[in-house]
Amino acid sequence: MDSCFLGRTGLKVSKLCLGCMTFSQGADERTSHKILDYYLGEGGNFLDTSNNYNESEVYLGNWIKNQRREQVVLASKVRFPVGKGLNDLGLSRKHILAAVNKSLERLHTEYLDLYIAHVWDHITPLEETMRAFEDLITSGKVRYIGASNFTGWQLMKSLAVSDSHEWNRFVCLQMQYNLLVRSPEWELIPLCKEEGLGIMVWSPLAAGWLTGKYAKNRQPSQESRFGSGIGSEKEWRDLLEVTVQSTIPFPYRAQSEEELTRIMQIKETERRWQIIDAVADIAKENGKTSAQIALSWVLSQPAITTPVIGARTVEQLEENLGCLGWNLTPDQLVRLDKVSSPGLPYPYDFIKQYALSQR
Repeated sequence: MDSCFLGRTGLKVSKLCLGCMTFSQGADERTSHKILDYYLGEGGNFLDTSNNYNESEVYLGNWIKNQRREQVVLASKVRFPVGKGLNDLGLSRKHILAAVNKSLERLHTEYLDLYIAHVWDHITPLEETMRAFEDLITSGKVRYIGASNFTGWQLMKSLAVSDSHEWNRFVCLQMQYNLLVRSPEWELIPLCKEEGLGIMVWSPLAAGWLTGKYAKNRQPSQESRFGSGIGSEKEWRDLLEVTVQSTIPFPYRAQSEEELTRIMQIKETERRWQIIDAVADIAKENGKTSAQIALSWVLSQPAITTPVIGARTVEQLEENLGCLGWNLTPDQLVRLDKVSSPGLPYPYDFIKQYALSQR
């Protein structure tokens, strides 16, 4: 497995990061350790977990204590609730310092290579959060820090606070990005490129939508992520009528908000299945699976450092690793880009149409 540097650091990580959220949430401890052994044997070194992923840190720690610690790059996260106490959540100094100690204990390690703020905390003063992270680095408990699920302004403000105090800054951003969710291209990805941050991609397979296991007119298997909670064909159809979060390529004339919402839902549903069908067609052309095509597309994006892949079985991990060692053709990349384009909202559409063409 190839490796690359994480942002502007000297830290080398494998091109596919193993996400450990599935440990205890689909894979028992024995299976989790087999998955870790297989990943390490294939040249992977980057492991991602969080303190709120049930027993994930416990399973991972029981494996790490029998390994050579320096051979892996270990990342964990902090922010979401991990108890019922008033301070068992957030990015306050109290919670960060308490949480990292508990994570280190569960993981059987003296330090984390990467410690990530799982999402923005709108209550805690940013200076308090960034100073707490700085102290973790100077104490030796953490090597690098990162952010996840931040907006553009939140990330930029965090970097500015670190720079103004000469503290260590975030070295990477972990974001959702895939053929169904391309909105990070509007601001987050350009910002990371400009500031030299590495990009870790969570849910590169869109929670299983891009694996080929779901079909419009077929109730999903009970073994799939969505299928386990679907009891009938009607429930499946209802699930497909999701509220649209992204924009559409061009505006419509609608007589009411309800009509606009309905049109957008229809358009987004059509877009989703067009993408899924295109991925399946290209998979057949290449003799690959849909999951491998979707992962290959993410890897082909020049700003991306590493997709974070999860697996409930060794076989599933083996399939995902099959996205390596080959490339989509330029024509196939164009087809995928075209069918998955969500369009541009304001002000990005205005800038593209006017500002960029007048320089």
